[in-house]
Amino acid sequence: MKRREFITLLGGAATAWPFAARAQQPAMPVVGFLNARSLRSDSRLVTAFHQGLGETGYVQGQNVAIEYRWAEGYNDRVPALAAELVRRQVAVIVATGGNIVALAAKAATSTIPIVFTTGGDPVLMGLVTSLNRPGGNITGISALTGLLGAKRLEILHELVPKAAMIGVVMNPTNPNAEAYARELQEAARTRGQQIHILNASTEGEIDIALASLVQLRAGAVLIVSDAFFTGWRDQLVALVARYAIPAIYDENRFAAAGGLITYGTNFADMYRQAGLYAGRILKGEKPADLPVMQPTKFDLVINLKTAKALGLEVPASVLAIADEVIE
Repeated sequence: MKRREFITLLGGAATAWPFAARAQQPAMPVVGFLNARSLRSDSRLVTAFHQGLGETGYVQGQNVAIEYRWAEGYNDRVPALAAELVRRQVAVIVATGGNIVALAAKAATSTIPIVFTTGGDPVLMGLVTSLNRPGGNITGISALTGLLGAKRLEILHELVPKAAMIGVVMNPTNPNAEAYARELQEAARTRGQQIHILNASTEGEIDIALASLVQLRAGAVLIVSDAFFTGWRDQLVALVARYAIPAIYDENRFAAAGGLITYGTNFADMYRQAGLYAGRILKGEKPADLPVMQPTKFDLVINLKTAKALGLEVPASVLAIADEVIE
């Protein structure tokens, strides 16, 4: 071989090596993030999810990509969005924003790992075999939001002790609606309280339910945890204010929107934990080996401005245990 030919061949090989090296680099893993609500309503929670991912060494755009699918409050869109992520062949699906999302993700795939966030009992919902040994391709975090009803009734009694009857508004399409209702009825019987449950799954039905509670002379109202209510919280809080009924909600974002009082899981920490689990799965752990986590942080938030508008004096006993007071 002539010297010039040899140099040309060597130069061509050197040029090809970087391309070959790039081709051998593993593709960036893709996380599918599925949510029943919207980025507008859940941006703070998405930030917490990124924090959890970061704690396992994954940063969006650097060593992991994230495909977002938002149902914008339309639950009927969720199954199709879940199917999109399955076709995309993402490495893991993070199903957030309501029980229906976890169920849709589970129905869409039995092979792609799933990390859910849910407010109900994942065993009763059929998501996992048990909390300690989830089995299959799915695990996650259960907020137990609906099962805090007894504590919310207790707080309402302290806040409005003269309320002879407390109204309850719940979404009957929630997979855990029956369990929530049983828990509240049992708690009310134990405390000697009277409750009246009304169903609402649309904006119009919420208005009708609240108007009915006014006619029934309800002294206060408990809004049961539900993704639809959370996504529609600004309008819901405005409606409750229009009817001037003291109300308790499940999440601190309702108090920030003007709701009177909230008691429930710290959702930001819950989404951070979902990010942690997603990162651990990307590193090779199996969902079946990751027990379903339960919340360790609960927040009580009071909006004193709203209390003043309702003519309520918040007892010192309630203020003493509040995690946050909005003035």
